[in-house]
Amino acid sequence: MRTGRTGGSIAIQLDGVSKNFGEYHAVSDLSLEVKSGEIVGFLGLNGAGKTTTIKMLLSLLKPSAGRIYMLGSKVDSGNYKLWSKVGYLEEASAYPELTVAENLDIARRMQLIADRGSIDRVIKKLDLTAHKHKKAKHLSLGNKQRLGLAKAMLHNPEILILDEPINGLDPASVVEIREMLLDLSGNFGVTLFISSHLLEELSKLVDRIAIMHKGILIQDMNMNQLEHSLEKSLVLDGPDKAAMVHILSEHGFRDTVIADGRLIVKGGRAIEQPDKIAELLVQANQPPTQLSVVTEQLEGYFLRTIRTAGRRQS
Repeated sequence: MRTGRTGGSIAIQLDGVSKNFGEYHAVSDLSLEVKSGEIVGFLGLNGAGKTTTIKMLLSLLKPSAGRIYMLGSKVDSGNYKLWSKVGYLEEASAYPELTVAENLDIARRMQLIADRGSIDRVIKKLDLTAHKHKKAKHLSLGNKQRLGLAKAMLHNPEILILDEPINGLDPASVVEIREMLLDLSGNFGVTLFISSHLLEELSKLVDRIAIMHKGILIQDMNMNQLEHSLEKSLVLDGPDKAAMVHILSEHGFRDTVIADGRLIVKGGRAIEQPDKIAELLVQANQPPTQLSVVTEQLEGYFLRTIRTAGRRQS
């Protein structure tokens, strides 16, 4: 799991931002800051307000209330200097019969970038040199996504806003894109704001997570804080699970359930004393065939946080 970084100037700032569509509140009073060079995972169920927030960041939608700043400049569709520093990728697309270089040249001209050298620079940065003259239709999924990112980065942006950048990729391509994004952040100082449903992969990439639910930001924490918030359980297995539950209950380990064919013991006392639990079961002629401490994954934490927020909002 990534370790959250500290320090740095503010690259993205949302200050009390709301967006209403008639009576529907898509985003409500959202305040969030992203530091320069930071990688932030923006999470939420469908309808949580993620896409609306991204559209407001890109000035495709105007907030009903609040202010948005990027790189110290107020977000406005007419602020052309700002958009020369911001890149965006929603879905990688390319002209299949054209080469990587030809696709990038079209993107360069569409973005009114006069410097032709920007193509070779971005090809080198995204490790596409070997594929420069290959038609887009012959690229692997991972390299197609690299090409999409290259188009978003032709103008060497300081901020990249990515919507599902690894969706639909095979495992090898996912690793390629992850390493490339880490390189952009760590070695080039690019700020990354990423929306994704692939939570476990996201946990290997981001410095922080921000969770939206029904238009409200319900969680914003770095990965160190997340590590301490994840639930831990002691997982056991054995031939007579009912007997094991009875034994543990007699010795004060009452938060014990049988789930998915295994025994799950919660509570700090059980996590801190797995050897004592093993000893108790052995002495009672119920030796465990499995005993391990399991840490909750990001997906489990996300769903638990959403459920808790749902109860508070109802």
